[in-house]
Amino acid sequence: MRMKLAGCLCLCCLASMALTILADTTSPKPTLSSAFSSKSTTPAASSALKSNKTSAAHGTKGELLPMVINTWNFTAANVLAWRILKQSKGGLRQTRNAVVEGCSKCEKLQCDRTVGYGGSPDESGETTLDAMVMDGATMDVGAVAGLRRIKDAIKVARHVLEHTQHTMLVGDAASAFANAMGFESESLVTPESKDMWLQWTAENCQPNFWWNVHPDPKVSCGPYKPRPTPLTRWKEDRARNEYEIGRKNHDTIGMIAIDVESNIHAGTSTNGARHKIPGRVGDSPIPGAGGYADNEVGAAVATGDGDVMMRFLPSLLAVEAMRVGKPPAEAAEVGIRRIMKHHKDFMGAVIAVDRLGNYGAACYGLEEFPFMVSSPAGKDGPTRMETVKCIAGPEKVNVVPL
Repeated sequence: MRMKLAGCLCLCCLASMALTILADTTSPKPTLSSAFSSKSTTPAASSALKSNKTSAAHGTKGELLPMVINTWNFTAANVLAWRILKQSKGGLRQTRNAVVEGCSKCEKLQCDRTVGYGGSPDESGETTLDAMVMDGATMDVGAVAGLRRIKDAIKVARHVLEHTQHTMLVGDAASAFANAMGFESESLVTPESKDMWLQWTAENCQPNFWWNVHPDPKVSCGPYKPRPTPLTRWKEDRARNEYEIGRKNHDTIGMIAIDVESNIHAGTSTNGARHKIPGRVGDSPIPGAGGYADNEVGAAVATGDGDVMMRFLPSLLAVEAMRVGKPPAEAAEVGIRRIMKHHKDFMGAVIAVDRLGNYGAACYGLEEFPFMVSSPAGKDGPTRMETVKCIAGPEKVNVVPL
């Protein structure tokens, strides 16, 4: 009898241990830290703490949610999204509306001329748009890429999400779909974007995104044809054209909204890289690259050099890092450092938020990265701009020839 009793006790202990391990590996661990928490130990988080002493460790779920957070200091977009989220108690059933209308506001305002119509003309002088909406409850996505002659990119992406079984529509076919859904066709070119293009062509189309072609893309507008060449490292290829990536010519609004029940939506919108080769699509409309949302864990959005960042799915990496227990600031840094391992001269940033409303950010290629937050945790009102110091790059040493 004693042996049977001992055996039962042993089995109960093993079962209890197994359940504990399973809970630790499958559930996100609530954290009181953010990009500005004193408990954060990453370089980006530590720097942010020094420059943002008013932002301390965040509290419980009830104090942090609902919330809206977005890339850059796009205040008007955040304010509108927050107002829409607060239309119902705790933001319930409003996260999609908040994200879509917030990003749409940026499209209308032409935020930094990098979102919406009239900015970032391609080589032919045309502005095209990319956008995405992701539902963290269903994991459904609606996206458009290379959208032409339609201003409301994120609203068309919402229609892809809600009225089709597809994930992404592109180019003229996406525009035809938008027309069928009631959106009007109109030119996205403005006098400003036309002047931008004319100045670029007058300067022999410099800089541009071509390499290994002839005539020489450093001094000519083409048309180009392939030039046989041995394989070279990416850095050497990039140096051919010396295209400077920065917020004024290569930017995205990425936005996340969460209600008190941890229902999450993420969205993005951009007009892409200035003077891009027609047909180019960046990271913004790609799930896991420009943005990702999962109600079980949280969400992340990214901005920066999309041609590089989309190869590493930094938003997905950040969410999966939170899934295994990393706080948001460290999770955001996971996505950035994965890219840094291969590319030393890109610009990018990632914002990560867990399902409880704790958030953090990491960036590279800038001195600091601003972002907007609206939540009940604000000391001087719900909406505020915060910044994070970026990860320092390798020191450049100027060698003077003797």
